[in-house]
Amino acid sequence: MGAHEEHGVARQRFDVADAAPLLLDAQGVVTSWTRDAQRLLAYTASEAVGRKLADLLAEEDAARVPDLVERCRRDGGWAGLLTARARDGQPVGVAVRITPTQEANGRSQWLVLLSELAQAPGWDMSRIVLEQMVADSPVGIAIVDTDLRFVWSNPALEQFGGGPAHQRLGLRLRDVQPGLDSESIERQMRYVLETGEPVVGYEHVGRARSAPLRETAHMMSFTRLENEQGRPMGVYYTVLDITERHRARQRLALLDRAGEHIGRTLDIMRTAQELADVAVPGLADFVTVDLLETVLRGGELPPGPLADSDTVTLRRAAHRSVDASVPEAVVEIGGVATYQAGAPPIRSLTTGRSWRREHLDPLARHWATDTPGRQEATFLELGLHSVMIVPIRARGTTLGVTTFFRHRRQDPFDDGDLNLAEDLVSRAAVCVDNARRYTRERDAALVLQRSLLPHRLPEQDAVEVAACYQPADELTGLGGDWYDLIPLSGARVALVVGEVPGHGIDAAAAMGQLRTAVRTLAALDLPPEEVLAHLDDLVARSARDEGFEVGAGTDRTQAGSGCVYVVYDPVDGRCTMAAAGHPAPAVVKPDGTVAFVELPQGPPLGVGGPPFEAVELALAEGSTLALHTDGLLARGDSWVVDAGRERLRGALERTASSLELHCRAVIDALVPARPYDDVALLMARTKRLGAEQVAAWDLPADPAVVAEARRSASRQLSRWGLEELVFTTELVVSELVTNAIRHAAGPIRLRLIRERALVCEVFDGGATAPHLRHPRTTDEGGRGLLLVSQLTQRWGTRFLPDGKIIWAEQSLTEPPE
Repeated sequence: MGAHEEHGVARQRFDVADAAPLLLDAQGVVTSWTRDAQRLLAYTASEAVGRKLADLLAEEDAARVPDLVERCRRDGGWAGLLTARARDGQPVGVAVRITPTQEANGRSQWLVLLSELAQAPGWDMSRIVLEQMVADSPVGIAIVDTDLRFVWSNPALEQFGGGPAHQRLGLRLRDVQPGLDSESIERQMRYVLETGEPVVGYEHVGRARSAPLRETAHMMSFTRLENEQGRPMGVYYTVLDITERHRARQRLALLDRAGEHIGRTLDIMRTAQELADVAVPGLADFVTVDLLETVLRGGELPPGPLADSDTVTLRRAAHRSVDASVPEAVVEIGGVATYQAGAPPIRSLTTGRSWRREHLDPLARHWATDTPGRQEATFLELGLHSVMIVPIRARGTTLGVTTFFRHRRQDPFDDGDLNLAEDLVSRAAVCVDNARRYTRERDAALVLQRSLLPHRLPEQDAVEVAACYQPADELTGLGGDWYDLIPLSGARVALVVGEVPGHGIDAAAAMGQLRTAVRTLAALDLPPEEVLAHLDDLVARSARDEGFEVGAGTDRTQAGSGCVYVVYDPVDGRCTMAAAGHPAPAVVKPDGTVAFVELPQGPPLGVGGPPFEAVELALAEGSTLALHTDGLLARGDSWVVDAGRERLRGALERTASSLELHCRAVIDALVPARPYDDVALLMARTKRLGAEQVAAWDLPADPAVVAEARRSASRQLSRWGLEELVFTTELVVSELVTNAIRHAAGPIRLRLIRERALVCEVFDGGATAPHLRHPRTTDEGGRGLLLVSQLTQRWGTRFLPDGKIIWAEQSLTEPPE
């Protein structure tokens, strides 16, 4: 070994042979200087002897010399680190060991050993020092051999159970800790033995012998031990108890999960179930959530805890168990949870404070009573051994109570578990209270919705109808899409589908106003394009009156709404329609093929633009009109007309046993569970009135023809078996034909239609509408239409391009009692 290498090796050990020695007298003055000391600090013997030790140290350590001298005298020596000052003034870090010596003459001296710290790992520890370090360490330390049998362990390892060190010798981990997953731990040891790579920070959760009733968590690190030839001798590992940190992480994870999963809807029962689902199995084995019945109804509650005198009616809103069959449940979900007076759940409700019991009396009866077949169950029979009860309180109001039980996990609830339960319940309580407030508002909104959408479509003989409505706003169930079927004169019907921008109660209110306006305009028997024109004027005027600008993005105006209006006549199968900013209807022909009407698109209502145009087409009997809002064609937050139509075509081509099922199948095929936009679909299968249901006569404009018109109508009614209506019908025909002859020009046509009502129509070429008058007793005329209005169910006038029709209806059904 060369001098340089030998010198380097020497500097890594601290003993008399390798250190630089010098002697001090009792006052700390250098009395002897060696060549090694000169090599280390560059002072010659003549320069160093006679100087104080403080003169050889850096300034900050020189001030410590009196204290060091005193400690040496008291403790019989000292060891530590100092910074010396070499002859050229450069600092030199040295390890120092001072021991007392005595000369022959009895004078005491101090032997000082200096070892340079540069390029050295530090002190060379003796076995005694090392054993002292590991024995006093609070960290569990053990060594196993290559067969994974214990050969040494420190006292700190005993805190985890398994007995003292001498009882472990020669045993495997599975022998001393049967509650742990020893296979996974020994797998880490074998990996370290085989690869030589240490494993640091391995976490293990199990039941140590020191705490058999609860899971504990440990952090372990493994290092291979080798002999001088580099061969593995065994594994050195450390164990640290991190149970509290592990449980804190679990609690934080549970709270994070609660934030994600509780309160996703505004449904009270679902929110309560979400609370139970989150708490099992992370915190408890069985959880019940009981809410005051007032809460479930959305009612108001007094602030603070419940008074002892209050009558408490609780309902089971949710429960959850680690066992899917929930054998612990004494009360079913939705059932009344009646508790004994003064029982812990009632006390929590009246005090507003939580209650915890580590160990339940196994022979005590369950607190719930009046439950058939289960009221006598004891906690032992239910398998429950530990409980926490937390009142559900939000915004100063008590809403109910949550109960947490354990039976599968043997460790009882502790204070940390109670704090976690209170955090969970407090988060859920706010969501439950929000849902309670929303329930009240939603009930009012649903009453509005039911009053705005058709309860049922009216019965008539022109079409068979089915309708589906699905709102995008799942919270309120309200939207701006709507549909309607309106019976018109002459056995005709109007089919309407429309939509108002936005969602919620504002859109629903605007939709209701629009639907009412459409029904009012339909009663005037106007053509579709004129209905939309009047509707457009009404919407624009309403927006101006309310001070809203079109396109301002508000939901409180109908401006920008869409509508398609269709009139179908079952007598001749003619269909007329017009649209305002709305998709054109689809037609399913009797053979099942699907086509889309080439309908000119007018502007949305209230925004202004060119006039509306109508188209007329003939529909074969059994054809199906599919009127829909654009939400049916949407996919995501946008929709392409052609792609949406192709999807709709495919859905309409699929047959179903009934029109109702067909309508539902189209919605299910095209609309996701949570649609981006509201969807309304109205499907109408056309019918035709048979030739035997319609009778018509062309009449000349001659007063003499009135008598013949009465006779013709009388004969037709006899053929239909309606003799009881002959007198009234003759009077109606006489008055209407006479009125046409007297006030109009051109040909006259009389038509009778037998449907659900007997319809009498008289066509003339005039453009003047008749007016109902109330003549005085001295007037000789003017009573015709007054008699018609009193003798018939309803009457009216509708205009055609070449004239007008005056009509009157008589009911063919018995009047309701």
